[in-house]
Amino acid sequence: MAKLTKNQKIAAEKIDPSKAYALDEASSLVKEITTTKFDASVDLDIRLGVDPRKADQMVRGVVALPHGTGKDIKVLALVTPDKEQEAKDAGADYVGLDDYIKKIEGGWTDIDIIVTMPTVMAKVGRLGKVLGPRGLMPNPKSGTVTLDVGKAVQEVKSGKIDFKVDKFGIIHASIGKASFSKEKIAENANELIQTLAKLKPASSKGTYFMSMTMSSTMSKGISIDKNSIAGI
Repeated sequence: MAKLTKNQKIAAEKIDPSKAYALDEASSLVKEITTTKFDASVDLDIRLGVDPRKADQMVRGVVALPHGTGKDIKVLALVTPDKEQEAKDAGADYVGLDDYIKKIEGGWTDIDIIVTMPTVMAKVGRLGKVLGPRGLMPNPKSGTVTLDVGKAVQEVKSGKIDFKVDKFGIIHASIGKASFSKEKIAENANELIQTLAKLKPASSKGTYFMSMTMSSTMSKGISIDKNSIAGI
């Protein structure tokens, strides 16, 4: 086991592993225990009481974080020529169609999100083997397959994220940066949690929110007290 640095030891001592913290406390603590020299991401892991193997318990959706993610999201817009200017004006980093499809077929995936249109999905669908494993495949449910290309690009650039429960029933999401104020971290976290609460499947019985943990890149996890969050 790797030895902890002096700063990591100090950070570890600030967390009581047997305690669940209120959301605002956790949002403050995660800043205190972040010891990286770069601006670490703040992540939220939420275990849900669902069985993802059942189609009617697959929880997925999108949420617009009020303060964004703090990341510079690189967006590729795969669109027809008549939509290119709209995508560029909205802030897309790369805009085109056939040339970029060839680049992706050649292995290029230096992007975070792809926005496209229903009318070109036949072409984009061929890229499933490359994009699927990387989580880059556009999807109507996440708002990335739409005729309103400009709006979709703007939302993604401003902090709209999509999420999907994994095979263990856990939602993993990046909700900001350690440089954010504790208030911004808490508000972003609460927005995701409230969105998940609205998506509870009717067939999910018993406890829905099993556990919530907040952490930053390379930090320990901080358990969140579900009772500290109103409305769930």
